[in-house]
Amino acid sequence: MTELKYKRVLLKLSGEALAGEQKTGINPEIVSKICAEIGGVLDLGLEVALVIGGGNIFRGLSGSAKGMDRASADYMGMLATVLNALAVQDALEKIGYPTRVLSAIEMRQVCEPYVRRRAMRHMEKGRVVICAAGTGNPYFTTDTTAALRGMELKCDAIIKATKVDGVYDKDPVTHPDAVMFRRLTYDETLRRRLKVMDSTAITLAQDNNLPIIVCSMFNGSIRKVVTDGSAGTIIEGE
Repeated sequence: MTELKYKRVLLKLSGEALAGEQKTGINPEIVSKICAEIGGVLDLGLEVALVIGGGNIFRGLSGSAKGMDRASADYMGMLATVLNALAVQDALEKIGYPTRVLSAIEMRQVCEPYVRRRAMRHMEKGRVVICAAGTGNPYFTTDTTAALRGMELKCDAIIKATKVDGVYDKDPVTHPDAVMFRRLTYDETLRRRLKVMDSTAITLAQDNNLPIIVCSMFNGSIRKVVTDGSAGTIIEGE
């Protein structure tokens, strides 16, 4: 069996990733492609927890910017993450991987309530744990949720899978001369305002020495990260 750098990881996906080129909503073909990538690392014996954003359906911060009450808008964003979690659950189980959706906001007809020990037990049994509804509190992003759940579930690293293959000094889409970093410290990431994750998430990871790896969600990049570390950008301590 392939030797793994990590035994258990928290995989963070943006909600927009599930929409593909259509930008909003859920694209079943894209979801299936992402789940095939996840399946590739599950086959190696990796234990995986997932946190998925809700920006493809509703983003609380955008709602509050347009006049909505911030707390109400954030709760709507949390509910959007549950829709995404159920879509990913369906796609993973269709290709043979057992999952459990655990929500920070109780809705027992569609998912289990989030209980840390229960989540850890599911992972020990080889199930993918999909953490939905953020932290259950307004004013916290799903980036912060990823850092929090990563620590709670004793993950060895957070992997943030994105549309690009790592962290760059500027937007590689609009700047052909952008340079990708292979390694950054937490302090460098915060000082450069690289927008990898929000500052609360990075600070939480730093305080608990939890590495963050940013990589592409396709082309086998996640597999490379967990086997030989040859893909993406790693953010860690000095």
